[in-house]
Amino acid sequence: MTLCYLDGAFLPLAEASISPMDRGFLFGDGVYEVIPVYSRRPFRLDEHLRRLQQSLAAIRLVNPLSVDEWRNVVAHLVAQAEWDDQSVLLQVTRGPMAQRNHAFPATVKPTVFGLAEKLHTPPDEQRKQGIAAISTADIRWLRCHVKATSLLANCLLRQMALEAGCAETILFRDGILSEGAASNIFVVKNGVLLAPQKNHLMLSGITYDVVLELAATNSLPTEVCDIGDAEVRAADELWMTSSTKEVLPIVTLDGKNVGAGRTAGRPGPLFQQMYGWYQDFKRTVMRG
Repeated sequence: MTLCYLDGAFLPLAEASISPMDRGFLFGDGVYEVIPVYSRRPFRLDEHLRRLQQSLAAIRLVNPLSVDEWRNVVAHLVAQAEWDDQSVLLQVTRGPMAQRNHAFPATVKPTVFGLAEKLHTPPDEQRKQGIAAISTADIRWLRCHVKATSLLANCLLRQMALEAGCAETILFRDGILSEGAASNIFVVKNGVLLAPQKNHLMLSGITYDVVLELAATNSLPTEVCDIGDAEVRAADELWMTSSTKEVLPIVTLDGKNVGAGRTAGRPGPLFQQMYGWYQDFKRTVMRG
């Protein structure tokens, strides 16, 4: 039996329900976090809860739980789940209203939901072979730093990739790399790791931060900057990162190989290093 958290109670998922007048259902008026769990240890829980708070503040919604209360919810969900490695969803909407109206209701009772599911990380074969991606214009709103539940544009962009036989869509806004439909994107050129700047046009990923920290720890040169379309297409390596995908190499973009020479269309040497550093980090910090 899968247990979830809903508005102060833990109950079977099959018994959970919300009002059809919930603003999350009607307008996508809410925010969320997805937290990977390794060996029943939540990955960077403080950082995820801090980002949840930032998203709530951005949509002008008071956090319905304290940090300790959120920690207790996560701990209970993790403890009762049947898997050691999990993916925990936390979601808050502005709650139900008496009549459908775009304006915020005068009295707000947020809907708070939590759920633990089995964590599915990429299979070894996908990591060894790399993934294919396509690119397109970033059609999303201008507050992508908010981890909002209104993800229709992201869903359309990811579906575009799947229908092209690819795993991800890389997004450009006015010719500058923003991110993927559901990931952050890194570029390697001439031995330097390039990362898009944190701003309102991209979601600042928790794994994005870990990758930059690991690069610094292991003396891999990095530069956080605007990255143009031409630079992405001339990259020696491309990576995508996310909490559940960890780090994956992108080996083709729009049907063309990434890189040149012997590594063209194959995972590059710096990816292999970063993947090793990331797995070592997991073993020592999360599973130690």
